[in-house]
Amino acid sequence: MAADRDQQAGVRRSPLREGDTACIERFLDLLWAESGLAAATLAAYRSDLEGFAGYLADAGSDLLTAGRGDVLAYLANRVEAGARPRTTARLVSSLRRFYRWMLQEGLRGDDPTAEVEPPRLGRPLPGALTESQVDALLEAPDVEDSVGLRDRCLLEVLYATGLRVSELVGLTVDAVSTRQGVVRVVGKGGRERLVPLGEEALHWLAHYLREGRPELLGQKPAEALFVTRRGGGLTRQAFWYRIKRYAAQAGIDPEISPHTLRHSFATHLLNHGADLRAVQMLLGHADLSTTQIYTHVARHRLQQLHEAHHPRG
Repeated sequence: MAADRDQQAGVRRSPLREGDTACIERFLDLLWAESGLAAATLAAYRSDLEGFAGYLADAGSDLLTAGRGDVLAYLANRVEAGARPRTTARLVSSLRRFYRWMLQEGLRGDDPTAEVEPPRLGRPLPGALTESQVDALLEAPDVEDSVGLRDRCLLEVLYATGLRVSELVGLTVDAVSTRQGVVRVVGKGGRERLVPLGEEALHWLAHYLREGRPELLGQKPAEALFVTRRGGGLTRQAFWYRIKRYAAQAGIDPEISPHTLRHSFATHLLNHGADLRAVQMLLGHADLSTTQIYTHVARHRLQQLHEAHHPRG
């Protein structure tokens, strides 16, 4: 809790005012009853609110009378004490939700957090494998085994198309046209798109449909393209487990996720000169701004290559 941390840091906090304690408890009870929040989330709310209430008590104020200036001063205090932007953003969110509740309950006539902006959090750059790492990952499954052949086909199709994992495991046999070399995908919002497969993915797909899938299914009928021995479609969780296993086998960080190949697909396309709008269409992004994050990844990778290989890098 905030009070415990302050005490350990040598900061003296006045006891919380009885009215503040009662308000916090009522608010947390409501969150638990209406939202069913986890204990850890409720504890985070308590920590944020009690920390602010303790700060106000030191200043001779309380939660009922605190103004925008008090909120800004407290945030500045926490930043000076070393709070990170993500922690500060969470604190603003906690206080905002609390004061909106106070407004609804008629406990206050204004919201001191209404014009308080949380810090902008930079979007994390998606991780991408190098092209040699992708090659090692794709070659990890044992294609002499029907499960290994299926997994090789999965990885090849994922890297060739950049599909979301949910889209990949949700593919049906009817969605694939080996003659035209495309796969029909229904993405977010029910938007449909056609994505080219490429020669290598088509090769492994034909191999899997001819040998691996019939062996896995036996006489069992199935609409899913990628199946298990039980005849059902492969789940996202199962594929996640298998890709981590192949990553470790290939000497790659096993903490990668199936989404890493989607990131790698986009990054490698851009590195080789693909148009950003074309990548947007292939990924199924409704907004180009979502795709633009990959330009930063590609630019960062090109800068690393320049520094590593240019004589004056």
